[in-house]
Formats: sequence, structure tokens, C-alpha cells
Amino acid sequence: MNARTRRLTTAQALVRFLSAQYTERDGVRRRLIAGTWGIFGHGNVAGVGQALLEAGEDVMPFHQGRNEQSMVHAAVGFARQLNRLSAQAVTTSIGPGATNLVTGAALATINRLPVLLLPGDYFASHAPDPLLQQLEHPVEADVSVNDTLRPVSRYFDRITRPEALIPSALQAMRVLADPAETGAVTLALPQDVQAEAYDWPEEFFAERVWYVRRPAPDPVELAAAVEAIRSAGRPLIVAGGGVHHSEAEEALKAFVEATGIPVASTQAGKGSLRHDHPADLGGIGHTGTAVSDDLARTADLVIGVGTRYTDFTTASGTLFQNPEVRFLNLNITGFDAHKLAARTLVCDAKSGLEKLLEALSGHRVGQEYEAEYRSGKDLWEEIVEAVYRADDENAVPTQTQVLGALDAVVGDDDVVINAAGSLPGDLHKLWRSRSPRQYHLEYGYSCMGYEIPAGIGVQQAAPGTPVWALVGDGTYLMMPTEIVTAVQEGLPVNIVLIQNHGYASIGGLSQETGGERFGTAYRFRAADGTFTGAPLPVDLAANAASLGMDVRRAKTVRELREALAAARASDRPTCVYVETDPAPTAPPAEAWWDVPVAETASREAAVEARERYDRQVAGRRRHL
Repeated sequence: MNARTRRLTTAQALVRFLSAQYTERDGVRRRLIAGTWGIFGHGNVAGVGQALLEAGEDVMPFHQGRNEQSMVHAAVGFARQLNRLSAQAVTTSIGPGATNLVTGAALATINRLPVLLLPGDYFASHAPDPLLQQLEHPVEADVSVNDTLRPVSRYFDRITRPEALIPSALQAMRVLADPAETGAVTLALPQDVQAEAYDWPEEFFAERVWYVRRPAPDPVELAAAVEAIRSAGRPLIVAGGGVHHSEAEEALKAFVEATGIPVASTQAGKGSLRHDHPADLGGIGHTGTAVSDDLARTADLVIGVGTRYTDFTTASGTLFQNPEVRFLNLNITGFDAHKLAARTLVCDAKSGLEKLLEALSGHRVGQEYEAEYRSGKDLWEEIVEAVYRADDENAVPTQTQVLGALDAVVGDDDVVINAAGSLPGDLHKLWRSRSPRQYHLEYGYSCMGYEIPAGIGVQQAAPGTPVWALVGDGTYLMMPTEIVTAVQEGLPVNIVLIQNHGYASIGGLSQETGGERFGTAYRFRAADGTFTGAPLPVDLAANAASLGMDVRRAKTVRELREALAAARASDRPTCVYVETDPAPTAPPAEAWWDVPVAETASREAAVEARERYDRQVAGRRRHL
């Protein structure tokens, strides 16, 4: 007797399959693929496009995008807001639509965030060959532009036969739902196969639940970790994004309050403790606080929880200077846990912290150490207050005063999004995180253009949540297109658009490394051919208004406060536009970052920069 089957096209079958996939963790169930973003062309309009139309919104919600890269950013923002327990798909045509996915895919994979990519591809039959937008390779006929997605995907397959979808779709779901494996997943879909019919087994469309595991630590590793913590005099926790992904914030708080061990956070981990918790020291590394970095230099045990130790966190290998320093890394991936020659706890962050707390019963750091870091925290808070404060309400605000004004407006559940420019450094040092999801910094890929579409994704994941996308003029010009989507969908994303006439962050880095701010200002050419003339007469506020946003211009600190309050109260997408005083007011970097400087040069600025570089690089350590 034949098993029951259903005759559908490959694209129709894929949409039906995706609609029946769920994750479950701690008894909470969510749709694994909650919706699909799409821009249609000849490579997907009659395949995935037709399948989405036929399925309807109840089966698979559809979101219309304006740029393929930004659709991925929106999906990533959605997944991050929901702690990687739910994701979205993105479908494109072949050709430029597909290659536009690459940047977003790299961002997702680097940040360990799930997104499903469904680009169209050439005809599997090679019937029309070559077809429009097909890449021809003289010795590899099976290569297409979609192969650019292979190195930035955690799983990749090209579905050249309908029946090949079954094992590949199951593998795709496994990777998306696996906290140790997740990232971008790509199923390249040849356009003829998308439209080809097949008799699919009904079991393929049955509801399937992917349980998101919380692996506990190995007993041997746990015992070694407990011994290391008990013997440490100056331990320091480095909290990474894994704390949030695991929803381990309460477990971390309980651990810290029992042991007195202080917490410094990476960009992804900030908010693991509330900013006013006595043990929260703020950011760590090149953009960290003075108290975090001072303790890091003298720590004898660094406990990494859910961090992958980027160069910003380690100050390019120069931060952890105690000759006796050792590392203990709690991470769900062995790859990250073994970094810096660490003792390892390969496990879920929440379960690992709970087991550590249980095994460390009665242990606490010394009173002098607690008094030291609490005093340092108080001193740093005075610095934050000083740079946030505006003594003249009628003055042009500085960038740090913009953050101070926003700090006074937001509520505990607001989400502040940023990714690139000078703002990440200022935010990491200064922002007072009030809740686990408030601080949303994409700094794994630090991708200009992420903020606005990510704000849309956050709004979709958490309707009613006030969302703030903080962007400079350089970032805004990269990718404002999804403003149209926010207006279309009635999503009240707030954009704080800071105009400083160029790439301010890279301009400062250029000056520090001997580049003399070359090519970083948005200005007319001067008589000598350099971009040092008058600022360009670009009105970005008018541009935002032309795309459908309500726009509020603020010229003074007082006007800025009023504009931010009005934006938060609005139920429409709103842009607060402000030109800032270009003078830097943020505290200087408390630790180094390695950007190589020219070893030979004729210009004095580069020669001096190389001398500074040689002094700094001498402090690098390899922790073995």
C-alpha cells in the first residue's frame, strides 16, 4: 500500500514545510520560520513567489523589502530580539538579488544568528544556457553566483531535484535551531526546479518541533572550573552575547550576587546585568570603561561567558597583562570555549552558571576587591554624568549629549540599535542598559546600514516596543531604503539621524594612524584636489521625509529633548535629525586596538603614528 502523498511544486512544498516547523525551549514553543521577506524577479516570481501567494498570509506571512541586504538585516534583528528561537526567511531572484545577500549572510553567521536564505538559481536542466544573469565558468558548469554564499553560510545546498529538498530542508532546520551551529543557511533554488511538481510524502508536512537543548557542563570540567574560581583572588567575568541568547541574565545575576565576582561586557553582552547593579562594570576592551579595563589588566582569572573574544574585547591581545592570568570559558561551542588556551565548560550559559553557583556554595571574593571595583564604578559614573550633561540648553549638542538626551527619554523596555561609526564606542562606554534587550549593537560585522532594517525586525518580533535606530549620515546614506517598508507596515521605528558631514569614526582613526583623515569628509573638493572644501548641501532630513517619515529637526539640546520625547510618543515612523558639535567629548579609549601603520613613510604624521604603534604592539601577549 502506497504512503499518502501530495502533489505540489518544489516551492509550494518548501513553503508548506517551513510553516510546520517549531522550536521549543523551557516549554515555550515558537514558529521557527515566522515569515518570509522577498523581492521578486524572474528567478523566483513563478516559483517561491507563486507558492507564497497560494499559501496565504496565515500559512506564511510575507514582508515586502526594498533591498536584499536590508531584508537579511531585518531578519537578523528579528532573530536576535527573540533569542534565536525564531527566524525569518529571505527569497530573491538570481543575479544581483542573490549576491546582495552576501553581506547580510556574513553578518548573520559572524554574529551566530539564524536566517534562511532562498535565492533563485540557474536552470538545473541547463535547457536555456546561458540565461539572463547567469555566471558562466569555463571549466565548472555547476558554479553560479550563489556560490559566493558558501563561505558565509553555516549550511549550503543547491536543490537540483525536487526530492533533494527533503533531506536538505531537514538539515537546514537542524542548523537554524542549533545554538552551537546557527547562522545563515542557504538553499539555492534553480528556477525550473522551483516550479516542478512532485508527489511529496505527507509526513514531510507534519508539524515538527526542534528542541533547543541546554547542555549541562561535564562533571570533570565543572570540578576544574570550581577549583580555578576558588583559587582566584581577582576573578573577572566577561559577559558576551551568549548570555542573552541563553536567557541567562537571571542566572548570571544570582551567580554574581552570591560570589561577588564583577562583570564586564562585550558589545553583544552589554545589558547582561542592569547598569546600576553594583557588580556591573560596563563595557570591556578598546571601547570599555576605565574600571573594566583596569581590572582586566590585573585579573588572575578571566571567566568568559558566551563570548568569542574579538580583538576589541582583548585590546588586540594587550589587555590581560597579569603574568599569572588564566582563562575559564563557558560557551556552548567548543570552538569558542577553547580560545586563549582556557579551561573549558562547553555547555549552555544558563545551565552552566547554575551548576557553577551550586558547586561554589559559600565562596565569595575578598571584601577589598569588592570595594575596589565598586569605587571604580562610582568614578566612571561621574564621567558618564559629565559627558551627558548639557550646561547650556540652547547650545548645539555634542554626540555624547545626544546619548544623554536619549537616556533621559527611553523606558526600560526600549531598544536602542546601532552597528557602525563612532557611536558604538560611545555607547559601549556610556550607555546605561536597563534591560537585557535594550542594548542592540551589531558589532560582529559592524555593518553600516544595519540599523534601520534591524529596527523593523525588532518591531516585528516585539510589537509595541519603542525602537531607536541610531545612525550617522554615512550610515544613513548606505541604506535608508527600508524606511519605505516601515511606513508601509505602520511600524513606528524611530531614527536618530546625527549629521557630522562624513565618516567621523574612520576620520578619527585615520588621524591616529597617520592617514590625516584622507577621504573621510563629505565636502567639496578644494583647490588642491582634496575633500576639504565646504560641507555638501545634502538635506538628509528632507530625504527621510520624502520616504514617508515624520521628521523633527533639532538644533539645540532643548529642541533635541523635545523631539525625542515627541518621537517616543508617536505611533508613526519618526526621524529626529540633529547636527552635532564635531568636537569629541567621549572619554578616550582605555585600551589599544591594533590597526597596522605604514612601516615606511615620508609624511610626518605617518612616521609619528608608526612610533606610537611600535610602542603599543610591544605589549601584546599570546596566552598559551
